[in-house]
Amino acid sequence: MLLGLAIFSALIWVGLIFFHGKFWQGGPILRPAPPTPNVADIAPEVTVVIPARDEAEAIETALSSLLTQDYPGKLSLILVNDRSEDETGALARALPDPLNRLTVLDGADPAPGWSGKLWAVSQGVAEANRQSPAQNGYVLLTDADIVHAPAHISTLVAKAQTDALHMVSEMVELQCESLAERALVPAFVFFFALLYPFAKVNNPASRTAGAAGGTILLRRDTLAEIGGIEALRGALIDDCTLATCVKQAGGRLYLGHSCLAKSIRPYPNAQDVWNMIARTAYVQLHFSPILLVLTVIAMGVVWVMPGLLAVFGHGPARWVGLVTWAVSVASFLPTLRRFRLSPLWALTLPFVAVFYTAATIGSAINHYRGRGVVWKNRAYREAIPNAGRVDVQADQEPHHKKTQSN
Repeated sequence: MLLGLAIFSALIWVGLIFFHGKFWQGGPILRPAPPTPNVADIAPEVTVVIPARDEAEAIETALSSLLTQDYPGKLSLILVNDRSEDETGALARALPDPLNRLTVLDGADPAPGWSGKLWAVSQGVAEANRQSPAQNGYVLLTDADIVHAPAHISTLVAKAQTDALHMVSEMVELQCESLAERALVPAFVFFFALLYPFAKVNNPASRTAGAAGGTILLRRDTLAEIGGIEALRGALIDDCTLATCVKQAGGRLYLGHSCLAKSIRPYPNAQDVWNMIARTAYVQLHFSPILLVLTVIAMGVVWVMPGLLAVFGHGPARWVGLVTWAVSVASFLPTLRRFRLSPLWALTLPFVAVFYTAATIGSAINHYRGRGVVWKNRAYREAIPNAGRVDVQADQEPHHKKTQSN
């Protein structure tokens, strides 16, 4: 029995290592594009849309990095202040803007059927269309907690034009300073690549589509072709939903790791990471109890069982488990190198997998308790896992707060 389970786990790992888009590799990484002289007259226009809700701690640093981009073409920034209750809007308006690149909009309350973030993005895109009606150039969707190196936008556009891509997305560098971040955040990137192998996303022949919301450069005509932001209006995994829409329309995607953009949002303790996972984990499983059970079983077989067999098994089962466990540990090393962490952190991977599994179960519990997905003081009881054109119901404050006030 144990030997059969050990062989089963080993066979799964053979498939993952050799036939799953080499998800474990620490790339591709988009390196800075070399400066090209005399291209200002041919560089396409880029409009950056930044939705921001209660981002006072990060907004000045993030916007300043965008205002100082070395992009040679026309560059415009549209910040949509999404009903913030802090000083986000005031801080943004007070920033020096010698090139007159920045527009700050005060967003309206979300319309029925929209997620809050996408409603803010749609207002930013509408303003971009008002400022530049021609569907030329690119729109860059980014978050209000991302800091961009000066060459970042130039590099993204160069990649899109050189490879004739419709969408370029990058997994930005994440904060990895606190103990909780070092223990848990690298696995977030690792498991994301497992779900959306970058090589498969980048292969036009593959149906796999994925993106990372911190950096999405999209051709404006492609956005119009898929129906605009309205096509994914209720999505809570909006980045991957957008990628799915683009790829289904025949668009070419690129997804890689960034060395030119970094999130400055901290996750100081394990609860913060738990909340990040639980927010959309059950959405990813299409709210399916069957998929939840299968996920829990798969996490146990793939990540936990090899280590248990290596420690507590006997005979051939122990040796098969030991080899499989060693392979799983080795697969995590490229991700740890990207975060500049000791390889010894790979030994914690089975425990981290248990943590992520528990957070996924917690996400399902939140759903069935009626709390739904909570983000930025908005709660969503329904959501679109990976395709647009389905409405959601949203509350303006979390369900548990409403319960307390009744």
